[in-house]
Amino acid sequence: MSRMNGFVGRRSFLKLAGLGGVGMAATASSGLLWQPDAAIAQQPKTPATKPQPVPPGVALQRLIEGNQRFVDEKRQNPNQSRLRLQETSLAQYPFASILGCADSRVPAEIVFDQGLGDLFVVRVAGNVASQTSIGSLEFASAALGSQLIVVLGHARCGAVSAAVKGEPLPGRVGVFVEEIKPAIERARAKAEKPEQDFIIANVQYQTERLIESSAILAGLIKQGKLRIVGAKYDLATGKISLVTS
Repeated sequence: MSRMNGFVGRRSFLKLAGLGGVGMAATASSGLLWQPDAAIAQQPKTPATKPQPVPPGVALQRLIEGNQRFVDEKRQNPNQSRLRLQETSLAQYPFASILGCADSRVPAEIVFDQGLGDLFVVRVAGNVASQTSIGSLEFASAALGSQLIVVLGHARCGAVSAAVKGEPLPGRVGVFVEEIKPAIERARAKAEKPEQDFIIANVQYQTERLIESSAILAGLIKQGKLRIVGAKYDLATGKISLVTS
């Protein structure tokens, strides 16, 4: 099995996951669709050596600094040039992964002040560690070399509020809400500030689920090649605070 920088190679990982050439073909074709004809003719060559993964502590510091720039209204908007667009059309090496809520007010690249190819972002209502979310993060960590996962919850999360109320929900909305309820029940008896405490409890619960439900992620943590932390985003200030380490 091929490896890069101590991680399972992308092609080998896709074969193991049962994705095979379909995912690779889709990635390749989508990259071309975003490029004008002139850019296609002048595509940069694939780097001879792949970059080393960014250590978890360094990756976390980058995110913290980026969020502070966002809060201070001093965004640098890095890695958003046409050159970066062309570079990332050939390959991606995100330095961190985010499991965030699908809420339109919490776009990870903006609130962390990052650019193209910097973050591997999985977004689902309630930042739930569903099976598809876990699979996506396994790919980011094992195949792409991302050594940090941040589970990012936020204030006034509708999915968490729905789980607290526990009322019947239409369609498939109840599917992800059910995956939040265990966190609510665990925190309900000792919650002093219910809204805030339930958000934090859900982040902590989903963080635990990532580790407990994935042998791949747990193995990388044991090898010192992955760190998973939980954080909470304040909608009013834009500030992100760690709630687990």
